[in-house]
Amino acid sequence: MILDGAVLLALIAGWTDLRSRRIPNWLTVSGLLVGIGSNTLVSGWSGMKASLLGAAVGLALLLPFVLLRSLGAGDWKLAGALGAFTGPSTLADLLFASVLVAGLMAVALVIYKGRVRQTLRNIGHILISLVTFRLPGARVSLDNPDSLKVPYGVALAFTVVLYGVLRKLKLVA
Repeated sequence: MILDGAVLLALIAGWTDLRSRRIPNWLTVSGLLVGIGSNTLVSGWSGMKASLLGAAVGLALLLPFVLLRSLGAGDWKLAGALGAFTGPSTLADLLFASVLVAGLMAVALVIYKGRVRQTLRNIGHILISLVTFRLPGARVSLDNPDSLKVPYGVALAFTVVLYGVLRKLKLVA
């Protein structure tokens, strides 16, 4: 039942991210509170602890990407809210899988838009930035209006919904 709440939250967030490229605060904050409340009602203090830890893991893992302007704050808050539903270990698996989904979406978008060469140059700038410990600059961040952007909330939502379906079919633990 708690997983159903995470799937519903993911569906609404994915839909709003796809339509408007935003995930509203009313959705993420209420999702966080419902996740904590649901886990507390079902499992008591241990449920609350797992829920709070899941939210903290989601927020902590994605915070660097928000600070580097490579991920939006709505996506970040969504990860925290989903962590409140799923707990830390399941959320970590979901975040890893969603990065793979987002990567596939990005490759498809780059090919579709015919920007393979420019993307490879940008990856080079990012790698040089990592080696020299400097920020890569505005041209490879969300601040660049010409950059291609994959709605990570959609990738995360897809991953959560797929996990929910596989869990209902008892194909994953």
